[in-house]
Amino acid sequence: MRMKRNIGIGLMGLGVVGGGVARVVLEKNRTLAEEIGCPLALKKVLVRDRGKPRPVLVDSHLLSLDPQEILADSEIDIVIEVIGGEHPALEYTKEALLRGKHVVTANKEVIAKHGAELLKMAQERGVSILYEASVGGGIPLLLPLHHGLLANEITTMYAIINGTTNYILTRMSNEGVSFDVALKKAQELGYAEPDAANDIEGKDAAYKLAILATVAFHTVVQPEDIYCQGISRLCKQDFRYAKELGYEIKLLAIAKQGDGSIEVRVHPAFIPVEFLLAKVDGVYNAVQIDGDLVGTLIFYGRGAGAQPTASAIIADVIATGRVICSEGKGSVRPRPPQRMPIRPVSELETRYYLRMGIADRPGVLAQIARVLGDHSISIASVIQKEADEVTQTAEIVIMTHPAREQFMQQSVSEMEGLSVVKEICNLIRVEE
Repeated sequence: MRMKRNIGIGLMGLGVVGGGVARVVLEKNRTLAEEIGCPLALKKVLVRDRGKPRPVLVDSHLLSLDPQEILADSEIDIVIEVIGGEHPALEYTKEALLRGKHVVTANKEVIAKHGAELLKMAQERGVSILYEASVGGGIPLLLPLHHGLLANEITTMYAIINGTTNYILTRMSNEGVSFDVALKKAQELGYAEPDAANDIEGKDAAYKLAILATVAFHTVVQPEDIYCQGISRLCKQDFRYAKELGYEIKLLAIAKQGDGSIEVRVHPAFIPVEFLLAKVDGVYNAVQIDGDLVGTLIFYGRGAGAQPTASAIIADVIATGRVICSEGKGSVRPRPPQRMPIRPVSELETRYYLRMGIADRPGVLAQIARVLGDHSISIASVIQKEADEVTQTAEIVIMTHPAREQFMQQSVSEMEGLSVVKEICNLIRVEE
C-alpha cells in the first residue's frame, strides 16, 4: 500500500471551536499520526482578522483571509468547516466537495438544510462529508446510527439537544426563578447568545433533530418539516404544577417512525420524574433511541463547548484520514437518504396539560368540560388552588386523557371564546 507523506488540513474558522481543533491537531499530531497511519499537516487557516487574539498559538503564515487559499490548494485533502451559519459556509463546502476534497463540519444549519444534496455531491466525487459534531457536541450519536445500529429499525428518538434551553428549564424547575431571570443568567455565563432566539424558540433543536431523523430513518427531513414550539411561554406556575403532578418540563426533540411515515416535533413536554431524561439537567444533552434489536439506548454528555466539539471533529478527521491512507478502502461515505411522508402534528395523540384563568363562579367547569367533551376529550384531573376574591377569578389546571392534537386545538380555540374563560395560559403536551 502506498503511504501518503501527510494529509493536508485546511481549517475554516479559528473561533472557540476552530481554536480547539487547531490545538488538538498541533499538540496531538504524533498520536493522531499513529491512529491514522500518516501525520496531519495544518496547511492553512481561514480567519476574518489576522491580528485578532486567538485561543491557540498558530503560526501567522498559516493564517489567510482568502478561502481560495484552502479550496484551490491541491495539497489540502480535508477541509474542516467551523465557520457556522448557512452562508458562506454552504458555498465553501460545496466548492470543497466539487474540487475532490473531503469535508468535516460541525455546521448543523448547513447539514440540516442541505445534507442530502451535499451527501450526493460527495458520493459523485468519491469523497466524504462527515458531521458528527453537528449534533450533541462530543456525544457520539451519528456514527452509531450510521454503523453500529444499522441492523436495527429505529422506531423512536427522544432528545434533549439544546444546552441553553435545558439550563434555563433546570433553573426554573429547581430554583423557581422566572424565564427572564434564567435566560439572563444563561447569557451571563455564556451559555446563551445575546440574541438567543434560535435556542429559546426551538430552531436550534429542530436543526439537530432534522439531522438525527434523517440518519436514523434513512429519509430526508428538512427543518421546515418539524413542528417547532419554544419555551418562552413557560411560567413558574407550570413548573410548580408539574412537580405536584409528578413531572418535569423539558424541551424535547421527538422523532417517531411507523406505518410508512414519520413524525418530527420540538416542543416543551411534561415527562414523568422517574424517566432518565427528566434527570438531565443544566447544559447537558441526552438522546434516547429505541431500536427493535437493541431496545432502549441513552447517549449522554456535554452538547457544546470547544473540547467536546473538537473531540467529535477530530474523530471524523481520523476516520477520513484512514480512508485516505488506505486509498479509499473502508469508505466512510454514508448513503444519501430517500424521502418518507411526514405526519402532520394535527394527527398526534397524547395527553395534555392545560392551565387557564377562569371566572370564579359555579358552572364554569361544566362549560369547559362540555367543550372538551364535544371534541371527544375526557378530563383526567382538575386542580384549582389560586383564586382572587377581588377580581372573582381563579386559575385551574386540567390534565386530559389521550386526545388528538387537532381536537385539542379546536377546543382551546372555542374555550377562548367563552366569557367565563379569562385566559388560556398554557397548553403543554405530556410524553409518557
